[in-house]
Amino acid sequence: MAQPKQSAQYDTATLRLDKWLWACRFYKTRSLAKEMIDGGKVHYNGQRCKASKTVEPGAMVRISQGVDEKVVLVLGLSDKRLAAPLAQALYEETADSIIQREKRAELRKTNSLFAPHPDTKPDKKERRKLLLLKSQQ
Repeated sequence: MAQPKQSAQYDTATLRLDKWLWACRFYKTRSLAKEMIDGGKVHYNGQRCKASKTVEPGAMVRISQGVDEKVVLVLGLSDKRLAAPLAQALYEETADSIIQREKRAELRKTNSLFAPHPDTKPDKKERRKLLLLKSQQ
């Protein structure tokens, strides 16, 4: 006789790290989550791990996405990709992580003011001057 399936939202069964990252909407696909884990962009409890690592509530996961880095605490498990508000209930970002991300964002904004982009592309003469200037450095 078939047993009824448990609720997937806060299931306490074992769950792979790549599947949890996908369900929490950190990555669009499981294969992309696996690539990021294999590439060292995801750390589980301060250590590099494999995509098949079992996720447990209370664990710390550090996720690097582009220039941003998030440190989140696992609150729940889900093997299904949920709506964004429900997926955000599965984890909680640490206060220190939020502060660090805001600082880095502010630094990126201020740095862009000191490196303005020209309105138009350089023409042939300007490109030659730029190449000469770069080769002298």
